[in-house]
Amino acid sequence: MEDMDLISRLTVSSVSDISVFSIIINFVLCVGMSFVVRSFYIKYSVSLTGKHHIGVVIPVLSSIVFLIIMVVKSSLALSLGLVGALSIVRFRTPIKEPEELVYLFLAISLGLGYAAGHTFLTTSLGLAILAIIYFWLSNKTIGKNGEYNLVVNWKNKEVSFTQISAALDDSMQDLQLIRLDHGPTIRTAVLLATPKKDVAIDSVIEKIQICDSDADISFYETKTNW
Repeated sequence: MEDMDLISRLTVSSVSDISVFSIIINFVLCVGMSFVVRSFYIKYSVSLTGKHHIGVVIPVLSSIVFLIIMVVKSSLALSLGLVGALSIVRFRTPIKEPEELVYLFLAISLGLGYAAGHTFLTTSLGLAILAIIYFWLSNKTIGKNGEYNLVVNWKNKEVSFTQISAALDDSMQDLQLIRLDHGPTIRTAVLLATPKKDVAIDSVIEKIQICDSDADISFYETKTNW
């Protein structure tokens, strides 16, 4: 009987024991902090994708996590049911950049912390993390390492990749071949290129076009997943 009583106490919700006032205060703080995180993401993020696409989700995500924790934290049965539900649901939201995951995990952490009643700790650490984001992640010079993906398509059969590479040697601090396609009508080289500081991109393009004036050339940053 004692075992049955223990199981009953664990599986029956005890929301009545929780202060409604503290729940409301924590929820308001959770939403407020999530909007602060949203503002930081939109203003200071170095993400190249649409910021509003992720930013609009942050307050909603924190609120949903808060609700879930408030519902399941007082019931073992609901907690186990949540684990089963999450094992079925598959999230397919495309995350292109790691920075987006940082902000999403921060939003989830806010919901967890406030729902668990750790108001002061969650607020303090949340603000500390935002300070780190402001002084570190928002520094756009971190992502400006001068490293580019260089894609060259040329049609002249008399031009070899060795000639293309030789034309770029004087302009590049580092040049690595990632992929080389050799077809009957077109040849494609994908390179990891780091131009020298005093070299303009236009001069690199001109050197490639000396080898083949009809060559198609694309430059884009290595952190871009386009």
